[in-house]
Amino acid sequence: MLTLLDKFPSPIRAMLILTFFGIIGSALVAISYAITAAQIQANERAVLTRNLAVLVPDSLHDNDLSNDTKQIANAQALGIADPVTIYRARQQGNPTAVVLNIVAPDGYSGNIYLLVAIAYDGTLLGVRTVSHQETPGLGDAIEERRSAWILNFTGKSLTNPAENGWKVKRDGGTFDQFSGATITPRAVVKAVHKALLFYREEKAGLFD
Repeated sequence: MLTLLDKFPSPIRAMLILTFFGIIGSALVAISYAITAAQIQANERAVLTRNLAVLVPDSLHDNDLSNDTKQIANAQALGIADPVTIYRARQQGNPTAVVLNIVAPDGYSGNIYLLVAIAYDGTLLGVRTVSHQETPGLGDAIEERRSAWILNFTGKSLTNPAENGWKVKRDGGTFDQFSGATITPRAVVKAVHKALLFYREEKAGLFD
């Protein structure tokens, strides 16, 4: 008994078979992508929650930082063209800190994505590297798990150090560079300084 495909000439039959398997393959890829995307989002959410808890300890807030957010539509000053989400910390309704997503666009291998936590008075609570493409063994020292360098921002502000101190030592500033890798720390220092300047200018509206 002839199958339905047997009724078609060989070239058309081959095309139909290829089309069928193409559709099946595309469907499998789409399903796999949906599952993977959901897992990636869950992982990113877990990392964010963990970083927020480290950067803004429970003693500084009684609200849920991950749900007390605000969209900043014009974030070019933070190195980000698209709207970004900021996370606000409050205690008994009073603002205590903010966590900003920032980008250092001039890393050695491209964008460096950071979280910067700033206390209400403008003092840095901490900085964490979210993602980057810097050179393993050199530029990746901006990761806390690789070195303690990123922890040196804690306690700094726009007056500590002074304006001309917000550079790496090779440029006349106060921040260490890495042996064989100056571009990466230079980009991070510059981006964190810009975040502090942004906070000073926009502070009043960040907690609305």
